[in-house]
Amino acid sequence: MSDRPLEGITVVSLEQAVAAPYATRQLADLGARVIKIERPEIGDFARGYDDTVHGESSYFVWLNRSKESLTLDLKALEGQRILRELLAEADVLVQNLGPGATVRMGLGADDLAETHPRLIVCDISGYGADGPWRSRKAYDLLVQAEAGLLSVTGSEAEVAKAGISVADIAAGSFAYSGILAALYTRATTGRARAVTVSLFEALAEWMGSPAYYTQYGGSSPRRTGARHATIAPYGPFVARDGEAVLLAVQNQREWARLCEEVLGLPDLVTDPRFARNPDRVAHRDELEAIIAAAARELTSTDLEARLESAGIANARMNTMDQLWAHPVLAERKRWRDVATPGGVVEALVPPASLDGVEPRMDPVPAVGEHSDTILATLGCTPAEIADLRDAAVI
Repeated sequence: MSDRPLEGITVVSLEQAVAAPYATRQLADLGARVIKIERPEIGDFARGYDDTVHGESSYFVWLNRSKESLTLDLKALEGQRILRELLAEADVLVQNLGPGATVRMGLGADDLAETHPRLIVCDISGYGADGPWRSRKAYDLLVQAEAGLLSVTGSEAEVAKAGISVADIAAGSFAYSGILAALYTRATTGRARAVTVSLFEALAEWMGSPAYYTQYGGSSPRRTGARHATIAPYGPFVARDGEAVLLAVQNQREWARLCEEVLGLPDLVTDPRFARNPDRVAHRDELEAIIAAAARELTSTDLEARLESAGIANARMNTMDQLWAHPVLAERKRWRDVATPGGVVEALVPPASLDGVEPRMDPVPAVGEHSDTILATLGCTPAEIADLRDAAVI
């Protein structure tokens, strides 16, 4: 027995794409056994998004380590029977299938509450299991648009989507924390509470700051590219060598230090155009022109050194290659080797570290890799497993 807190917890997941796999991978990181149900032969369609990681999808490798893959045709009664057998011994069911799919199989949260009272059911949907949009399809970019993220992202001239699947990741994060809360509730009260998360509501929660700013301030934050919409100065400035250095001023003390110690322009501190943050935002173009001119007199190394010396937060605009080789990740030993069907890859350990606990970092499964083993534990003989395969149930 390891010290991982979810050792002994079994999760069955009817999952695809990003949101549910992200939630269940985090449960696996903490030691849970995650049985991933996939379509026979094809598997999770995220396997086909690309083939860049030793022939595997970058999305799939990221989201599916430490899981067991069981292929089941859930349209077949025999496939549903096997699933029900698994649920009899499971602690958690996670699903992000199409709207109403599990309910039509008699596997909705209400159905399972009667037949499996200790099972925690987590349903991840696009816009909620009820309400006017319960049957509407939801993909990440579409949810970014509906939640208003596109309206505040990009340049003044053009909107831009977030460069990652932010709606899916938000929903997966809330599903993960909701399941942990439900497991705690079951352990302390004996009651298994269902968990529901929608992509739209997850991202709407993350949009809290611009939503409040607009509702009570009367205008939406401007799209400002890599700059902060409501704080200034906060963004990139190009140094003499052409490299961009980002800086962020959060308070009046930092503003004074920036002017005096970095820019060498102490008169800016008392300039009424820039006295408070709202003033600096209102006169952003004038302020940024002054800072940009000062930045062009310094190399990026010198500018970064001055910012550090003055205690002003700063960063470089890294590429993915630079992220991969980042000294913080290397020196803090945040990388581990993980096997995939095509070869070994490096993977980041989970960001929340538990003292004395090594996270689980087991292989990424091939489609149906564990089908025979899992079915054998349910009492299926080799001949019966062969029949299931011949019938395309697995």
